[in-house]
Amino acid sequence: MATDLKTTPLHALHLRLGAKMVPFAGYDMPVQYPMGVMGEHNHCRTKAGLFDVSHMGQVRITGSNVAARLEALMPVDVAGLPEGRQRYGLLTNDAGGIMDDLMFANRGDHWFVVVNAACKEADIAHLRANLPDCDVTELDRALLALQGPTAEAAMIDAGIDVAAMRFMDIADFDAFGGLTISRSGYTGEDGFEISVAPDQAEALAEALLAQEAVAPIGLGARDSLRLEAGLCLYGNDIDTGTTPVEAGLTWAMGKARRAGGAREGGFPGAATILNQIAHGADRRRVGLAPEGRAPMRAGTALHAAPDGPQIGTITSGGFGPTVGAPVSMGYVPTSHAAEGTALYAALRGKFLPVKVASLPFTKPGFKR
Repeated sequence: MATDLKTTPLHALHLRLGAKMVPFAGYDMPVQYPMGVMGEHNHCRTKAGLFDVSHMGQVRITGSNVAARLEALMPVDVAGLPEGRQRYGLLTNDAGGIMDDLMFANRGDHWFVVVNAACKEADIAHLRANLPDCDVTELDRALLALQGPTAEAAMIDAGIDVAAMRFMDIADFDAFGGLTISRSGYTGEDGFEISVAPDQAEALAEALLAQEAVAPIGLGARDSLRLEAGLCLYGNDIDTGTTPVEAGLTWAMGKARRAGGAREGGFPGAATILNQIAHGADRRRVGLAPEGRAPMRAGTALHAAPDGPQIGTITSGGFGPTVGAPVSMGYVPTSHAAEGTALYAALRGKFLPVKVASLPFTKPGFKR
């Protein structure tokens, strides 16, 4: 392990479990366990997988008019979010580009925000600069994710009764020194993200892993799971040069923030984003289904015809174990974004056929 890498409260447990560790967003993180990426992926789809996502940033915001101040930073409906509910959000810049994607929750007396690990320092600085009269505090807590069709049963067996929660609910529980749990995740499966005190994280993880249906899952399977679910990875599929419209994320924008809405605009890049909603963007993020068995990964050029000019780029790709075939996502001109459109990927000196496919590649398992 490089000496400058940070570790999570579960680092020692990862080593005991035989994890292969790799640098990720400045942390020493498990990429896979002895089960292997394919086995971990399939286990999460059929049973329950436990992920350490403690490298992500957890932020508590208190003060007056927090919802309105957050709406000045994001093109989403913050004020309309009821207490005890969580929502997906996007920080945008003046050009309409995405600075980060995040989750935010209304906790009644405060707002709880979870940001990506690679962006957390910049995000927290951005929040503090734009909410000067509010208290923006990074929390010293671990974050675990339990995902899969048997996740609810595993939580209950561990003494945490989450049965009444539905997708995107968030609530506090007394177990393991006090937990904050949302019914959400990054796999397309039903599941939970669990904020826990650092000194209780290992006990919680061991209580869940003691169950036969629960296995530890590394970053490798986390990536293939989210790719099959059609979920964006910041820095690959979205970044400061990508708008929410181009990325196919306009579903995250409530009616209140759109043209004619009660709180139309008022966020960075509003002119660009609202214009693209009304008139369309020049390019779109699409699902891509390679016709062969060769995975088409990030950076692969896309063409409308063999030997023709490049028209797009793959931003995420790999083998989809649940699909049983390679799957990818990328950006193409809107004129080539219709499902079934035939394209070609430049791969190792050859032009291989690939078709535009609908997202997600797998059916979501959320508990609505």
